[in-house]
Amino acid sequence: MYLATILFGSLVAAASSDVQYQRYILAPKSRDLVPSSVHNVNGTVTNAQSLTSPPGHATFHGVSSVTYDFGLNVAGLVTLDVGKSSSPSAFLGVTFSESSLWVSDNASDATGDDALDVPLWFQVGKGAGEYTPEEKHLRGGFRYLTVVSNTTASVQLRGLHVNYTAAPDQDLRAYTGYFHSDDELINKIWYAGAYTNQLCTINPKQGNSLVHLFDETSSDESQLTEPATWWNNYTITNGSSTITDGAKRDRLVWPGDMSIALESIAVSTGDLYSVRTALEALFVLQKSNGQLPYAGKPFFDAVSYTYHLHSLIGASYLYRFSGDKRWLSQHWSQYKRGVQWAVSSIDSSGLANITSTSDWLRFGMGGHNIEANSILYYVLQDAQQLAKELRDTSSAAEWKRIAEKIKVVANQKLWDDKNGLYIDNQTTTLHPQDGNAWAIKANLTQSVKQRNTVSNALKARWGIYGAPAPEAGQTISPFIGGFELQAHYLANKPDSALDLMRLQWGFMLNDPRMTQSTFIEGYSTDGSLHYAPYSNDPRVSHAHGWSTGPTYALSAYAAGIQLTGASGSSWTIAPQPGNLSSVDAGFTTSLGKFSTTFRHTGGKFRQFSFETPFNTTGKVVLSGTQGVLISRSGERVKLSNGSTTGLGGGIWELHV
Repeated sequence: MYLATILFGSLVAAASSDVQYQRYILAPKSRDLVPSSVHNVNGTVTNAQSLTSPPGHATFHGVSSVTYDFGLNVAGLVTLDVGKSSSPSAFLGVTFSESSLWVSDNASDATGDDALDVPLWFQVGKGAGEYTPEEKHLRGGFRYLTVVSNTTASVQLRGLHVNYTAAPDQDLRAYTGYFHSDDELINKIWYAGAYTNQLCTINPKQGNSLVHLFDETSSDESQLTEPATWWNNYTITNGSSTITDGAKRDRLVWPGDMSIALESIAVSTGDLYSVRTALEALFVLQKSNGQLPYAGKPFFDAVSYTYHLHSLIGASYLYRFSGDKRWLSQHWSQYKRGVQWAVSSIDSSGLANITSTSDWLRFGMGGHNIEANSILYYVLQDAQQLAKELRDTSSAAEWKRIAEKIKVVANQKLWDDKNGLYIDNQTTTLHPQDGNAWAIKANLTQSVKQRNTVSNALKARWGIYGAPAPEAGQTISPFIGGFELQAHYLANKPDSALDLMRLQWGFMLNDPRMTQSTFIEGYSTDGSLHYAPYSNDPRVSHAHGWSTGPTYALSAYAAGIQLTGASGSSWTIAPQPGNLSSVDAGFTTSLGKFSTTFRHTGGKFRQFSFETPFNTTGKVVLSGTQGVLISRSGERVKLSNGSTTGLGGGIWELHV
């Protein structure tokens, strides 16, 4: 069947679909926010609802409170517009919470290890007018805001506003990427991932000052104290915007997020500037021996083998999406020292022997660890490609030799054929989620059959709330789950990847204890919002960049848009629809637009078209499909066994 020429019209629609799909974008249209509804009222408050559509006239009579709901997770600095009060000693307080579980008149949810955060108090008896706290008291993530009156006075409140401070340099709704399919839950998950990363993007002067961790007034950053407050006023990078670990807390640069958040940012908002400032803040802390930090300032110094590797992955990803060879060249000597530090841990076995314990809050990191060695193998593949870009042939050859031995030895020493999974190290029978997902992602596996075996074994462990990470106790980790999603796609099991998204990220998106807009950093296998590494449940972040894996996975694998050269100078279009029957997706780089549009039913592509920039080349893989690709200019290329290589950029359609 030949497609009607009207399909070219659908490409025009796809080209404007960043506008067409704006209904899914969760970012606000204005940075001046008011709450959308009243969540609950305690005591006597008249006209509480009026503050949701200002000008308002809510009156608090004595000890009372109102919890307002913004409908989604937001961030910023609150302002109270006070009318009159019956006493000069009147006070109003404000508390915040991301989850409905921690809504309170007495405290905000937590940024510290073992306490709740104190409220913000305003001495409103001083007179009518607007009351705004110091900027250091902006809140990085909250859905619920409670206004509290704790005196016998009556206080009239005319307005409640929040200045939205996240993603400070972005036109909040001007995404450079988009995704749409026939599955509404999948669509919402893609956009919630994009919004989570927006909320985690901040003005670098508003970083977490860690007053709960150490005394900021001390010259010794390791001196522990127990302050009764929280501040967001530490400068964590240069520039005007940067990506951080979390919105509410851990408003710092953490390398682990780079391996998930960076790719998802690239295919949604395209805010690579904020990624670059974060990476540069890590490289400036590199030690003379090549070691990169566990986290950026002001976190105390700690050694993490895996997070060191994640920083190197971040540099590689930034180059892949930006094509900024000048930036890569400027940091190449640092990158090489970083690789050398990593390979210096390789012992006579041919595997890295891990002595540092710091990781993503897993337990038992050490020895010939499968996660660490898989990530190292992945870094060495990246490093070879970057070395070739910069014509550093000697480094490329050396890294290839080292990587080849890692692959052989890891499979000899750590593969458990009986269980179809890799063990964590040679001292345990634990089969970790992270190391097994990374083994597929890094291509440490040795055959298609082995990849399938690992994918199937990981799926067999799923519970009703998602994929467990036994290396962190009774934990579900969206961070590691993001790598498992990619592992299923790489094992050519798209249905497994999509089913896990619906199961795990669907739970995170729809559960009433969540924000219905952003993704939590972790929770328990029994569905409770307890993250095993923490004892203080209100501390768990409900907006963490490392939980946004589906956004990239859907663009790269379901839609099939993969950049193989800098900024997309070369590419692969290889959609894996799985149980989706239609997809329309795309994003832009400095070279131009990349997009795919298709219908897929009965295991066949019924319609298919794609666009890549001119002066680029790539290949197309359409499994099980025969036909001819025809370009807008009339060029015809026949598929051979469902694929073709050496295709030039442009707009192409499939005729079958």
